[in-house]
Amino acid sequence: MEYKALRVIISGGGTGGHIFPAVSIANKLKELNPGTDILFVGAEGKMEMEKVPAAGYKIIGLPITGLQRQLTLKNIINDISVPFRVLYSVRKARRVIREFKPQVAVGVGGYASAPLLMAATRIGIPSLIQEQNGFAGLTNKKLGDKVQCVCVAYEGMERFFPKDKIVMSGNPIRSVFVPCTPGMKEAGVKEYGLDPARKHIFIVGGSLGSAKLNASMRKWISDGCPGSEGVDVLWQCGKYYKAGVDAFMNEETAKNPPLASIVKYSDFIGRMELAYAAADVVISRSGASSVSELCAAQKAVIFVPSPNVAEDHQTHNAMALVRKDAAMIVKDADAVEKMIPTALELLKDPERIKTLEENAGKMALPDAAGIIADEIYKLV
Repeated sequence: MEYKALRVIISGGGTGGHIFPAVSIANKLKELNPGTDILFVGAEGKMEMEKVPAAGYKIIGLPITGLQRQLTLKNIINDISVPFRVLYSVRKARRVIREFKPQVAVGVGGYASAPLLMAATRIGIPSLIQEQNGFAGLTNKKLGDKVQCVCVAYEGMERFFPKDKIVMSGNPIRSVFVPCTPGMKEAGVKEYGLDPARKHIFIVGGSLGSAKLNASMRKWISDGCPGSEGVDVLWQCGKYYKAGVDAFMNEETAKNPPLASIVKYSDFIGRMELAYAAADVVISRSGASSVSELCAAQKAVIFVPSPNVAEDHQTHNAMALVRKDAAMIVKDADAVEKMIPTALELLKDPERIKTLEENAGKMALPDAAGIIADEIYKLV
């Protein structure tokens, strides 16, 4: 295929799960032809307005917002304004399209995708959407009939989208997530101060951390770390919870000095690929990007899906792997009692770990950005 320079508009955002795949798609398009001109469209006040320029791309914000379900005066006022914001955002999106003149429009989910893709499809611009999760988001479900191509990461998505439009692409992730080599494991163990003679559990609750995963760790530590013989734990607690975890760990370490050598904790993990490489077992939430990274890295993982997400999509993401014997799952409600004991039990079964790793690897689609870029060129 000849990769000519294109004019591409990419819309969506609201969370890292939408933004980082969008940037990966843009990066791939620029790699195929550096002359390609890319414009992002996001929602005013959302994180894409900061993250996209930091990645080197121009972005325009729409005054779009979503309905708030919790009944407060502020939310009621917001919800009354939503229809007007949608209409204004569609008009602004049309103006942006007329001025930029894109050859193709790409939506990745989130508030800003809807008005931009609605405007683009109405005036006949070829359009593609990418759905990251195993349960389609509201915006993408509404756009499925209007666009020409729907790139997905999970099987069974024909219950949300026309079957003839679906392309199995996977989720775009950074190229650093690859199956672990002995050298990578050694580097990861050294990076995070772990004992190479021990087994390692890595607990990650996302960039902001997870209250439930942290509570599960606190319970296990308060109980005296039962079953920790020969085990290290690397615990990413999140910036929001760091001060509280510091106070807790200081108090617990004073009572139990060996704790300092068993548990290494941090608010942020800078080299996630090395943390995965060091781990024999990973405990994680099951956001779309995390699931794709863990499959690409071929890790044995215990998912604890967050219940605080739209349509419970993290459970759908996790179950797509569990059904293929590529992961295990512990319900959020059971995490405090079962999360760490389940991981410690898994550490005793190297054959089970190997099976999970192999099956996770079979579900990896490491060239998702390339597949999506090819679909974009087919549309043009």
